[in-house]
Amino acid sequence: MALFANITIAFVPVLVFLAVLVLMDSFKLARPSAIVLAMTAGMVAAVLSATVQLMVANVVSDIALSRFISPAIEETAKAIVIVYLILRRRIGFPVDAAQLGFAVGTGFAVVENLEYLRVLSGAGFVLWLVRGLGTAMLHGATTAVFAMLSHTAAERHRDRLVLAFVPGWIAALAMHVAFNLVPVSPLATTAMLLIVLPLIVLWVFHHSEQATREWVGAGLDLDLMLHETFSSEALGYTKFGTYLQELRQRFPGHIVADMLCLLRVELELSIQAKAVLLARDAGVTMAVHPDAHSAAAEIRHLRSSIGTTGLLALHPVQVSSHRDDWHRYLLVGSDSPRQRWLKRLMFWRTS
Repeated sequence: MALFANITIAFVPVLVFLAVLVLMDSFKLARPSAIVLAMTAGMVAAVLSATVQLMVANVVSDIALSRFISPAIEETAKAIVIVYLILRRRIGFPVDAAQLGFAVGTGFAVVENLEYLRVLSGAGFVLWLVRGLGTAMLHGATTAVFAMLSHTAAERHRDRLVLAFVPGWIAALAMHVAFNLVPVSPLATTAMLLIVLPLIVLWVFHHSEQATREWVGAGLDLDLMLHETFSSEALGYTKFGTYLQELRQRFPGHIVADMLCLLRVELELSIQAKAVLLARDAGVTMAVHPDAHSAAAEIRHLRSSIGTTGLLALHPVQVSSHRDDWHRYLLVGSDSPRQRWLKRLMFWRTS
């Protein structure tokens, strides 16, 4: 019974809080499969972090390792996963950033506590109380904070992405180091963590969801107006039509036609993605239109046909946003390596 109680307190609290974050999201931005993959990546990060710490343990003091170096290594290992997700456009808003960040931290904490259970299986209940309610929650919260801050900074400073991740990493590291240095008992520190960290995460989560709701509603109205313009004869009198006419002097006619088609298809996918989000917010499960998959494939083909120079020339009249890749991920997901290989094979056969 004692072992069962230790295991329960070591793993259940952090898993329950992760479930709460997922259930709170009315938009259902993070897929269950994405949550599982993020937890798995966190587990891998924990293994790699432990390996690096063993390598440096012989060259630094135990105090420096436990108080400063280990937190830096652990937060860096978890941050790498989030950086990858942001750069790959797998995170669209701070809401899903919080979920995926906490999932990475949860996976990390699970592996770490499993190792503690293996080595200290006979330890008292107090240790597992601190590990489960304190350290595990710390790993989830620090990574969630890093994910939310980094995503927000990356949205605002897309031309300086490297620097965009620094403030979030510093904040996560400061929280982790402070947990190790607070001169109070472990139980008191755990109690403070249980009060402060969830409140921080939930407060940011709540305000981020409100901002997401406003962005989706306003963005859908604008997209519908633009789509109506693109489908009417008035296009030639707009800045889009005028600019596309100017591009005819620099690019062949069929390339300009592909540009117009690309703008229209991206706009249609953006409209469908926002409609799906609004339906989820209202509690309605809206099926993704079958044409979404073919539209995503068409976008890849059009971008390849237009080329890098053409895409740069098209940037001033881009009707959609940098979230286009995330829109496609929301609607059709990401291709597996096997699917990408099959698509290349079909392209070679038909070209």
